[in-house]
Amino acid sequence: MRKAIVTGGGGFVGLSLVRRLVAQGVEVAVVGRNHYPVLDELGVISFQGDIRDLEFLTNAFHGYDTVFHVAAKAGIWGRWSDYYSINVTGTENVIAACLENSIDTLVYTSTPSVVFSNVDLCGVNELTRYATSFLCHYAHTKVIAEKIILAANGDNLRTVALRPHLVWGPGDPNLIPRLIDRGRKGLLKKVGDGRNLVDISYVDNVAQAHVLAARNLKSSGTAAGKPYFISQGEPVNLWNWINKFFRRIDVPSVEKSISFRQAYLAGWTMEMTHKLLGRQDEPLMTRFLAEQLAKSHWFSMDNALKDFNYIPEVSTLEGMNRMVEWFKQKK
Repeated sequence: MRKAIVTGGGGFVGLSLVRRLVAQGVEVAVVGRNHYPVLDELGVISFQGDIRDLEFLTNAFHGYDTVFHVAAKAGIWGRWSDYYSINVTGTENVIAACLENSIDTLVYTSTPSVVFSNVDLCGVNELTRYATSFLCHYAHTKVIAEKIILAANGDNLRTVALRPHLVWGPGDPNLIPRLIDRGRKGLLKKVGDGRNLVDISYVDNVAQAHVLAARNLKSSGTAAGKPYFISQGEPVNLWNWINKFFRRIDVPSVEKSISFRQAYLAGWTMEMTHKLLGRQDEPLMTRFLAEQLAKSHWFSMDNALKDFNYIPEVSTLEGMNRMVEWFKQKK
């Protein structure tokens, strides 16, 4: 791997990946819709445009040997057309641009949401079947996109799909800030019995997994055409983990609780109200979020260890320490 290009390289996961690649001496470029000064500071080439534009992507990919497709429309609320055009059509364009430029390595950032199906998932592996019913467009379109990525694997293009769960760490613009905001406002409640275990993924470990997977595709190729769950390798009690973090940054602990049934019903009601009113902002609760907060979902990483020797470099405790320090400096 000499020259790599990262779609969504200005985002949370993408930027961590870019930094790791640069540190390893790889010539890096980024595809994104915005201009990011931090990328200029890293000496990274930026191609500003939309992954839904095939001609743009084809021109941007010229001269590179590896593509990391990180860009996606995330979140759990919004229009189907937006999710589909970015997550599915955009992914199809990435594959087409790789083939047009004779790029032989494509690492795709997927999500464990592709197997969520309203049940607890405890230590399951990649043989778990895809979900067939969906509570948000994000999960649905990521299933379609992951299938497309893995089906594209072949002699001319090796592909792999990584499924990091609940990515967190310094610089997080989404998960942690939202938790803190709702925690300070007293809007967070434990959903369910509070005993659910979940996988979490420190952002630098996610970047590490991407690079390891790419190097595997460049060599033995044992990971080609396969999906892999990525995490810390040790599930946490979700609410205990949140409260440990809150105590260290002087945010009130989450003590109130609501049953899963109540949260699910509240989510359904809020979704229907938003749709009737034509509101584009995300409801405070949705059915998908209720399941995320109440169910256990943690996964075996045996295959990632076996195929490309993924062992998280940053422990959960060290990651927490780094995140707390970042937060305090940011205040």
